[in-house]
Amino acid sequence: MATPQTYANHRRIEPLQHFILMPILLITWIAAIWTGIKHPNLHTIWMAVLGFALLMIAIQVRSYALKVQDRVIRLEETLRMQRLLPADLAGRIGELAPKQLVGLRFASDAELSDRVREALDEHLDGETIKKRIQSWRPDTFRV
Repeated sequence: MATPQTYANHRRIEPLQHFILMPILLITWIAAIWTGIKHPNLHTIWMAVLGFALLMIAIQVRSYALKVQDRVIRLEETLRMQRLLPADLAGRIGELAPKQLVGLRFASDAELSDRVREALDEHLDGETIKKRIQSWRPDTFRV
């Protein structure tokens, strides 16, 4: 049986991305810079530039995936809130910042209204919202 998701363990590490791809690309770039310094010529300098470009591509691809995930969460949470919130709060959904919506996705249906009200009235950030959640609603489809 899997461990229930909580604030303490909700962050996701992608082993391939975090422990293999990024370290290899970072080490490659550093080695290329070192070689370019020790033996400066067009080839070694260009290898350092290419190493940097590959590292930036990997970072950009990861950031695109996270941005798409945030957009999907924004859509899902807006639809969920339209269905669950009382009229006074449903009319204020547009005031919620994307990071607030990302934090609110973990709130159970029963406590969503309270967390939304706090987020709006106290201008809470996503992390603070997540820390206040009493009944955690797991999100197992994270990128």
